[in-house]
Amino acid sequence: MNSFPPLDSDSRAAGGAPLAGPQPAAAGPERAALAVRAPADLLAAVPYLLGFHPERSLVVTGLHGSRLTFTARVDLPPAGTPTRAVRAQARHAVAVVARQRVEAALLIGYGTAEEVVPLMEAVRSGLVERSIAVEEELRVAGDRYWSLLCSNPACCPPQGRPFDPSGTVVAATATLAGEVALPDRAALAAQIAPLTGAARAAADRATERADERLSALLAAARPADLLGGRALRVAGMAAVEEAIARQRAGRPLSDDDIAWLTVVLLHPPVRDHAWVATTGEGWAVELWSEVLRRAVEDLVPAPASLLSFAAWHAGRGPLAGVALERALRVDPTYPLARFMADVLCAGVPPELLDDLPRPATQTTP
Repeated sequence: MNSFPPLDSDSRAAGGAPLAGPQPAAAGPERAALAVRAPADLLAAVPYLLGFHPERSLVVTGLHGSRLTFTARVDLPPAGTPTRAVRAQARHAVAVVARQRVEAALLIGYGTAEEVVPLMEAVRSGLVERSIAVEEELRVAGDRYWSLLCSNPACCPPQGRPFDPSGTVVAATATLAGEVALPDRAALAAQIAPLTGAARAAADRATERADERLSALLAAARPADLLGGRALRVAGMAAVEEAIARQRAGRPLSDDDIAWLTVVLLHPPVRDHAWVATTGEGWAVELWSEVLRRAVEDLVPAPASLLSFAAWHAGRGPLAGVALERALRVDPTYPLARFMADVLCAGVPPELLDDLPRPATQTTP
């Protein structure tokens, strides 16, 4: 796993034109077309591209032709960080962006000049070395922004230019399309945080019943079915298939259904069966989000890793990142979480995930 601060990325085509572009581009799957024609439009679009409002961050949006096709965010290093460390962080970010095969990039830094400029300059240098043109560099602080590529005080005054993203066409378009921009990354993580109160107590009781159900299943199984874990594999795969079918049909799962799922996912063949069946469709993100929220702490790694995979496959990199963090907090060595850490750290485009090796899990026991 990389040693850099979180790098959140979203590889869905974001729709929109570069600053000089006269027309909006087509949107990617399940994403509104956002017409970006001026710096204020870009600043209004970023929170919707990430899913939250960035703070103390450097955001890189990649362009292919007239489309914004990739967005990545990395935490800013503290002011005064040694140059060598800043350059190392920049190299990592540049490698991720370059892997997306973008033609140009726009850089937006959120913070003070002392925090933003060192990393932004290092990233710009790295992108240019890879023949990726940097078409704009903006710094944002509060409700003002500065263009670091413009020295004309007539259009880029020293005190910055005020902007109100809520009043832009971009914000209105995104809102009408159902896009959400949460206050910050912590709010995104809170969406998959463990249940609390009475709901947590109910989920915990359901897990106790699931443990008893597992004990009964193994006690009743024939010796031949216990060998190689066939009894658990059959029951677990059936639970996965039932959960997916119900989620697709919009039929909610009960506490007992979800608790049973978290228990059988401990068995690697069942977990891998769920992995193979998981796509980037909305049902998969919703299912594993709900399972993760209800899982007791020691059963978190499997559903958290499955959610990370589903979210990344859907192009929802920030959600994939916060789900992965939950998995690794419980078990830093969990194999599927480690795999997803490598995927996210390398910035592997979601469309390439179908070509990555996954277990050849049987669909029938």
